[in-house]
Amino acid sequence: MARTTVVIASRNRSSSLLRTLSHLSELAVPVVLVDNASTDDTVSRVRDEFPHVLLLESAVNRGAVARNLGVRAARTPFVAFADDDSWWAPDALERAEPIFDEHPDLAVIAARTLVGPSGRPDPITPLLRDSPLGEGVAGPAVLGFMACSAIVRRQAFLDVGGFSPVLFFRGEETLLSWDLAAAGWALCYVEDVVAHHHPAPVGRASGEDVVERRNAVLTTWMRRPVSSALAASLKDPRAFRAALPLLGQALRQRRELPEHLEAQIRKLTARPRRGA
Repeated sequence: MARTTVVIASRNRSSSLLRTLSHLSELAVPVVLVDNASTDDTVSRVRDEFPHVLLLESAVNRGAVARNLGVRAARTPFVAFADDDSWWAPDALERAEPIFDEHPDLAVIAARTLVGPSGRPDPITPLLRDSPLGEGVAGPAVLGFMACSAIVRRQAFLDVGGFSPVLFFRGEETLLSWDLAAAGWALCYVEDVVAHHHPAPVGRASGEDVVERRNAVLTTWMRRPVSSALAASLKDPRAFRAALPLLGQALRQRRELPEHLEAQIRKLTARPRRGA
């Protein structure tokens, strides 16, 4: 009996999504697709070509929060996220499940992500593998991950509320990581668990970088000391201006992290950045 469900949120990317579903079909695990109000042929094609996929149709684009709907619909103890341009290696889930069993305090496995046909490591890989937080319960301890290559303990995810609607999309993993760690859960990078990511060979859409920076500012206001939030806002005025319409909503959900976790975040942010 399957113990991991793959959850995908997608909007208007039927071609790449169908390629992902084709790869996932080889794993023989439950798949939940949350369609974010697509206007292309996503819904009809998935129904016709992948009738085994549980398709949830959202009337509006919920962004990353659509994954929360998929996790709630899952009936397995673990959930592996995928994007509509990513999928899991054939043995990835089989490798992950015993690790969760062995470590009941583990909430997230951040997988090794291989990009494109060449299988080059994603730039985030050395940041996770060489984490300055040291060794965790099942590998290097981390306070972040990429949603397209992460496996979560379903109940832990639900207990902390999943992805935040304040952030919508881009960089939403950081807040979830902090909330899980604050609740006492462990997050680890595991080299032997592999995901494949095949993004389209184009640059980012206009404004995506600002959205990600905006969300970093909002996340800081939601969880870190006021001095850190002020510093982040002054350092990136454009991102702060973009954050202003959502700042009230963010502050209503403000909950400062425990000091030991804040110390870990300071250690991570002080590290010289490598890669992208």
